[in-house]
Amino acid sequence: MRTPFLQYLYLQKPITLVVIICAISVLPWSGIEQVTTGGKPCNAAVAASMLESGNWVLPPSSAVAYHPPMAHWLMAAFSYHQGYVSDFTSRLPSVFAFILLIGCSLMFFGERIKFQEAFISTLLLLTCVETHRAGMTTEADMLFTAFMVLALYTMYRWENKLELKGLPVIIPFLTGCAVLTKGLTSILLPLFIFGTYLLILNKHRLRTILKALLYTGISSLFLPLIWYVAAWKQGGDAFLQAVLAGNAHWVSRFDPLSLMTGFMPWTLFFFFSLFGLKRLRPALPFGRFLKEMWRRICAMEKIKLFSLTALVCIILFCSIFSGEQSVYALPAYPFITLFLAQYALYLTEYRTRVIRTFAVVLLFVIAAVLVASGLAAAHVIDPLPVVPVLPGDCSILSLTGLLFVILFAMGTVIYQLFKRINIKILYATIALIFASNLFIDWLMSMVEK
Repeated sequence: MRTPFLQYLYLQKPITLVVIICAISVLPWSGIEQVTTGGKPCNAAVAASMLESGNWVLPPSSAVAYHPPMAHWLMAAFSYHQGYVSDFTSRLPSVFAFILLIGCSLMFFGERIKFQEAFISTLLLLTCVETHRAGMTTEADMLFTAFMVLALYTMYRWENKLELKGLPVIIPFLTGCAVLTKGLTSILLPLFIFGTYLLILNKHRLRTILKALLYTGISSLFLPLIWYVAAWKQGGDAFLQAVLAGNAHWVSRFDPLSLMTGFMPWTLFFFFSLFGLKRLRPALPFGRFLKEMWRRICAMEKIKLFSLTALVCIILFCSIFSGEQSVYALPAYPFITLFLAQYALYLTEYRTRVIRTFAVVLLFVIAAVLVASGLAAAHVIDPLPVVPVLPGDCSILSLTGLLFVILFAMGTVIYQLFKRINIKILYATIALIFASNLFIDWLMSMVEK
C-alpha cells in the first residue's frame, strides 16, 4: 500500500515539506503591494539608488540618514539582473529569510526534542500573524530575525558540543550580519541572552564565560566595521551623527500586548484553554515556592532552558532598549512557539474540549467571513469596513481555486471533529488557518489592484 504523498513528506522529508509550505505561504503574494504604499518604501528606494548610482556603500538616498545596508544589498542583488527594484524583488530578502528561519528551526529543535513538538512549533510559527506579515514586507524585520535566531542556534551548539572552545566563524558572521541589518544595538541582544544562559547553566567558570562573550563581541564587529569605515569616509561627521541617532534606543516603547496580537489567531486558542482551569494554591510559602520554581527551571532540559532564557531576555531587552518598533521581539517567536506546541499537545491529550471548541468557533468565523464577502461582492449587502470590495477584473480562476482550498480545509476540520481524534483536529485546524491566510492575502492583492 502506497503512503500518501503528504504523509511520506512528513515522515521522510519533513524539512522539504516545511519549506514547500513556507514558499506557498509567502512567495505568490510577495509582490501584491506597491513599494510606495505602507511599510518602509525607503528600503526599496535605497536599493534602487544603489543600482542607479553604482554606489553600494552609501548611496545618495541614504547619505543624510542612517540605513544599515544588508537588506538594501540583498534587494539590489536580487534586482541586479533586471536593472530595477520591483515589488517582488524588494521582498525577496524577507521571503528567503522567512523560509530559512522556519527550516532551520525545525532542524535545530527536531534534533533535540520530540519531533512532533518541533514540527507543530514550526507550523504555529509560520501561521501566526506577525511572522507571516514580516515574511512578505520590504522591511528588514524578518532578515534581522533570521540572522539573530540562527546566531543563537549556533551559540547553543558551540556550548553544547565544543564546550566554548574555538569560536566558530559562523557566529560572528551571523551577528555581524544582524548589526548590518538593524544597527549596532543588535550585538547586545545575543550576548545578553547567551551570557544569561551560561550563568544559569552554572557549568563554566565566570572567567570562561566572560572570555567567550568578549571574543564573540569583538569578532562580531569586524564585518560591520568594514562598512562603517567606508561609509564614514564618504559621509563624514554627518554620517557618524546619523549612526548615533539611529542607535539611541533607550526609551521603553515595547508593549507586551504586541506579542499577543502577533500570535493571532493562536492567542485565541490558548485563551480558550484558560477556561475551566482549577485555581491551585501553592502548598509552600511564597519564598520557598519561588526557590522551588527556580530549582525546577535550572533542572530543565538544556534546550528548553536555553529557549526559556532566550524568550525572557528578549522581552526584557525590548522593554529597555526598544526603538520605534517592536522588531527586536520577533526573535522570541521561535522559542515561544516551542512551549506553545508542547502546551497544545498537552491540551489535545488531557483537555480535549479546548481544541474542539476552538475548531468549531474558527469554522463559524471563517464561514461568516466567506458569506459576508460573497454577499458584498454580489451587492446584496453593503460591504463592511473589514470586507474588501473586489475589483471587476479579479481572477475568477484564482478565486475558485482558493475557495476550493479553504472549503476543503473546512471540510477536513469537520470530518476530524466527527472522528474525534484530537491530534488530527489540531493539524486540520492549522491547515485551515494556513488556507485562511492564503485567502486573506489574495483578497489584499485584489484590493491593491
